[in-house]
Amino acid sequence: MSDWIAGALNGARLGRASERVVAVLREEPRFASYASTAELAERSEVNVATVVRVAQQLGFSGWPALRVELRSRYLASLSAGEVLAEHAGSDADPVSAALAADRANLRLLESTLDRGQVHAIASALHTAGRTLVLGSGTFAAAGVQLSHAAGIMGYDVRMGDLGGTAVFNTLARMGEGDLLVVCDLWMLPVALRRAVEVAVQRSVGVAVVTDRRESPLVGSADLVVVVPSEGAGMFPSLTAAMTVIHAVLAELARIGGPRALESVREAERLWRKADLF
Repeated sequence: MSDWIAGALNGARLGRASERVVAVLREEPRFASYASTAELAERSEVNVATVVRVAQQLGFSGWPALRVELRSRYLASLSAGEVLAEHAGSDADPVSAALAADRANLRLLESTLDRGQVHAIASALHTAGRTLVLGSGTFAAAGVQLSHAAGIMGYDVRMGDLGGTAVFNTLARMGEGDLLVVCDLWMLPVALRRAVEVAVQRSVGVAVVTDRRESPLVGSADLVVVVPSEGAGMFPSLTAAMTVIHAVLAELARIGGPRALESVREAERLWRKADLF
């Protein structure tokens, strides 16, 4: 955490009050990752305005956006068992806890989402010759929705298999004018990072949906959307990421216009003819 904060400050000098806030971020990452602006101000013995100013000095729009980054970084540093322990001690019904966690994530997403980046991802996909979507394990779920629904609208969007040589074989056939969409949540697989490196080398556009603004992939990405991902148990929630993909698809349908609609109708005609449903 200390190294990341130092990098974000990039040598900038802070006043004494701001230094107290930064000290809490460094020394009490767990507390800082869920504290409200007022709680952090009280712990740091500063006013709320100072907390907001520190968040902006670190490159964020305000404390809520910085807290998303802190919480994601803190949870990413834990194993699945440690994340489960992080949520232990509550007597809440797990189902109610899951609903509450996702409501909180959606509220946070609504206040921190860069909507321009969502529109831009849809636009990039609309103009791309070919789009490859990647994710790891369950975190690929948002990519599955994107590739399936965009494909029905007539776009060449394919979900890639992260294992083995398949992804790199596909990237070898891609170049300028194509797009790579990456779902990067919780832990970052080496293969995902290598795929982005190859995409950049081949002038393939890169869009990243991540729960960490300082993800190692962000520096290589043309487009970035940051989402909250904390779940109620040991695994991150995909609700916010899925909401972003839902929004991308809604915008894609809008800009696709009659052509996208006709592709959907043609797919439905084929489904009926094959008696699939």
